[in-house]
Amino acid sequence: MLYTESKEKSAELLRAVLALMNQHSAAFNPVTYAVCYEYVAGINGRLNQAFDHFTRTEARLGDNTMVRLYREHIAGIDDKTMERISGDMQRVMSGMSESAARTGSDAGDFTQHLAGLSKALQSSDTERLGLHLGQALQQTEAMRNSAAALQAQVAASQREIEQLRTDLQRAREDVFVDALTRVLNRKGLDHKMGQLLRTPPNTGTQHALVMLDIDHFMAINDGHGHLMGDRVLSALGELLRLSVGEAGSTVARYGGEEFAILLPHATPALAQEVAERVRLRTKALKIRHKQTNEVVLTLTLSAGVATQQPGEDATAWIARADKALYRAKESGRDRVSLAA
Repeated sequence: MLYTESKEKSAELLRAVLALMNQHSAAFNPVTYAVCYEYVAGINGRLNQAFDHFTRTEARLGDNTMVRLYREHIAGIDDKTMERISGDMQRVMSGMSESAARTGSDAGDFTQHLAGLSKALQSSDTERLGLHLGQALQQTEAMRNSAAALQAQVAASQREIEQLRTDLQRAREDVFVDALTRVLNRKGLDHKMGQLLRTPPNTGTQHALVMLDIDHFMAINDGHGHLMGDRVLSALGELLRLSVGEAGSTVARYGGEEFAILLPHATPALAQEVAERVRLRTKALKIRHKQTNEVVLTLTLSAGVATQQPGEDATAWIARADKALYRAKESGRDRVSLAA
């Protein structure tokens, strides 16, 4: 994020940021300051929506929430990680280039020796023929060794490139994956929605979005503690990953106890079927005491389903699905509602 505010404006924001930080439990550190600064400055709409969402269930935001907001809505892939991966890739490519150059040079020498041998064969000078034949044999061995070295370099480089690809994937996961639930976070969802909105649905289908929210989650935190709340979120993340198997589908934690499912090239009936499947499996889920195996919690969730309308952007699409979700809440919870 590029901060372009003047010194006077940033000083004005400073007072508002300190006041906002004082309202929450998180430590006064650079992460908390960055989150509160962008929130007060109004320069990061996604952050503001997530921040407001958290404050509806958590009156005073703590360090974990501030770190999550920072990672999902401000931070990119770590600069040091990207610098290391880039440097390693340049080193690998440089090594391959040097090996290829050496092999090319040896090939040129080999060609010259072959030309000399060809001329010697056309003459009757046996001494000259013997000299060129010996040189050709030596150069053949050098060429074989050079080609073997290049082959080994290419194989080693392929292994290193595969490791770098893995490192890059892990770095991307740190940005796009929610650490607690192991589904995509809000930034990952935004990225997937952006890609999907650029992809026209197949004939006879529509892209669909399901928004889901755990019923009475605040009561779980208040009655059983935040550690139990985290267990519930983690369990639901796993349930969603196992329950949503449609091709190209995406599961994400939208914020707090709210989750989202993206279903490309779907139908309203399929989207409703997926939402009902998740609702029923959640209702059957039992959270047990780790020592006694006694059931301590059962859950329900409410869901809203919206298929994307022509020309509709991500914000409007999410808003319609959210409206359907809260209609399900208002109708008694533990149900699925379709967007108008």
